[in-house]
Order: sequence, then C-alpha cells, then structure tokens
Amino acid sequence: MKTAFKEWAVVVDALGRGDQILILRKGGIHDGRQGFRPEYDRFWLFPTAFHQQRDSVIPEARSRYDQLAVASSPPKGSVAIQFLAELEQTCEIASLESALNLREHHIWTEEVIRARFDWGGSRRIHALLLKVWSLPEPFPIQDRPDYGGCRSWIELEEDIAETRLQPVMSAAALASRCAAIELILSEAPVLK
Repeated sequence: MKTAFKEWAVVVDALGRGDQILILRKGGIHDGRQGFRPEYDRFWLFPTAFHQQRDSVIPEARSRYDQLAVASSPPKGSVAIQFLAELEQTCEIASLESALNLREHHIWTEEVIRARFDWGGSRRIHALLLKVWSLPEPFPIQDRPDYGGCRSWIELEEDIAETRLQPVMSAAALASRCAAIELILSEAPVLK
C-alpha cells in the first residue's frame, strides 16, 4: 500500500504507543477549498515535523516530544514509517464545545484545537477514530519534495508491505476508547 497520512511526529508516536486513537483534522492548504476529507479507510502514518511545535502539545506529552527530538532518527532525507491506521469511525464536529470535550483523548493543547476548529472560515473539524497497527521495525523511505508542504494525504513512491503487523492495543481496549469518544460526540453527525 502506498497511501499515507501526514501528522506531527509526536502524534504519530502517541498513536503508535496506544496513548491516543483520535486525530482531529481541519485540512491543509493543499487539501483545497473543500478542506480535509477522510478519503481512505487504511493508510500509513507519515510522521512529520512540519508545523509541529513543542508548546502545541499538553505538558504531559512534552517530555516525549523532547525524547523524540534527540532519539536516533532515520538518516537525513528519509522518513521512518512504522504504523498503519485503519479508520474505525469519522465524524465532522460542528461544536467547539464537543471538540474541546475530547481533551482527555489526545495530546494537543486547547489552543491548537481552537485554532484548528476556527481555521479557514468554517467552524468545524473532522474527528477520526483509528485502529493502529505496527510493523516490527520502522520502514525507512526516501523523503521527497512532493511529500512536503501543508497537505494531509500523500501517495508514497514505495509500496510498503502490510506483513507482520500487530495491533498496538487489544480489541477490548480499542472498543472502550471508541465508546468513550463516541459518547462525547453523540450529537455530532456520523459520516461513516
């Protein structure tokens, strides 16, 4: 599979560790006038430092941010792909209050959620609930200029085999987390 979703490296790490199962996305400049759309049900998580800032994650996640900044990383000019995401559910949240009520389920600060919710003229944001799978070892790919910029979806040049994947959390733990999030979002329109 070649489809990948760009997200802050610290968030990809949180998803891969099972610390969160949720992505809140408004969309990037390259997502067009329509903004972000959850176009795929399965995709690789592409960690990026683009727009990532230490002060944009909650204090509890900043130590992990710091660890990732000094950890051994793939060689310059490459990206380590390790996690595959499968979309469990998605909805569009039209209430800032509902988006802010998700604070226990992600590592972004309230300021980031407010900014994402208000960005681009439409007061709404997409919530993606994900089941995440891990490769035994990161798969290094060459970073390319066409992977850059403010975009959500990219098509990788290399096809990464979906072999030896392991879920990062049990089915019961995932169901429990999804139920807690769905309770908060019960008034948001379900799109899938």
